[in-house]
Amino acid sequence: MTETILQVTNLKKHFPITGGVFGKKVGEMKAVDGVSFSVKEGETLGIVGESGCGKSTTGRMLLRLIEPTDGQILFNNQDLRTLPQKEMRKVRRNIQMVFQDPFASLNPRHTVEKILEEPLIVHGIGDTAERKQKVKEMLEVVGLSSYHAKRYPHQFSGGQRQRIGIARALMTNPKLIIADEPVSALDVSIQSQVLNLLKDLQKEFKLTYIFIAHDLGVVRHISDRVGVMYKGRIVELAESEKIYQRPMHPYTQQLLSAVPIPDPDYYKAGAASAVQFGQLPEEYYVDESWKDIKADRPGLVEVELGHFVACHTR
Repeated sequence: MTETILQVTNLKKHFPITGGVFGKKVGEMKAVDGVSFSVKEGETLGIVGESGCGKSTTGRMLLRLIEPTDGQILFNNQDLRTLPQKEMRKVRRNIQMVFQDPFASLNPRHTVEKILEEPLIVHGIGDTAERKQKVKEMLEVVGLSSYHAKRYPHQFSGGQRQRIGIARALMTNPKLIIADEPVSALDVSIQSQVLNLLKDLQKEFKLTYIFIAHDLGVVRHISDRVGVMYKGRIVELAESEKIYQRPMHPYTQQLLSAVPIPDPDYYKAGAASAVQFGQLPEEYYVDESWKDIKADRPGLVEVELGHFVACHTR
């Protein structure tokens, strides 16, 4: 049996809403409101949903780049929420992140060599000569050359910059990588190259991924399991092919119906209008305004082996 490397339970992030001259708290915005999932060693968990659903906030909370409001994050059976910042820094050696915008996440004043050396310096790994050798090796691993080490980020294309971002994440030999929309800023022709690189690296370095995206096609290509987020919660969680072949939650069905299909006859026949995106039937809404149901927010229920759905009607 593959061991569970990460267990997230009831994770929440509520941002205060202030108003008035003195900035008095008048409410809160529930960006993430009770997310639970687990990730097994060596697998890729995809988290998908529309903009604003809380998927990126969830990813950043796992590294405590954003402090959670509530919940538990167990990494190798260690509760990350209880760790002081000094201890949390040590944990980040084993958990790294690849960010969405490869240009914004790289310091424009530093050479690639300095950017890649920084994680090694922070964690006290190797001496100067060993670090420089590691930089050269990692550039070659991600498909770049050692002479690129002396260049600056603006001298690279978007795809090359993202390869540098991936190389930086790999410098400390992490066990878990959180990829936050890593290909959404890239051309379609480059996306597949980066996705294939991530899959190859996973095999070579025995990595575990949490892959966050809004593009369902990308998530299907790389994920073993998929969690669908809606309004700060996971509403469906199952193996990738189960999600795509037999979606059970109406929101998942809407997401899939919005994926463009390269067939003009499909749209002429009116098949795409079967579900109106953004117009969930009233009984499926899971906010506090739904008064006729005892449990105002349904939890995930295992409707079949390994397939979890949050829905009042099931």
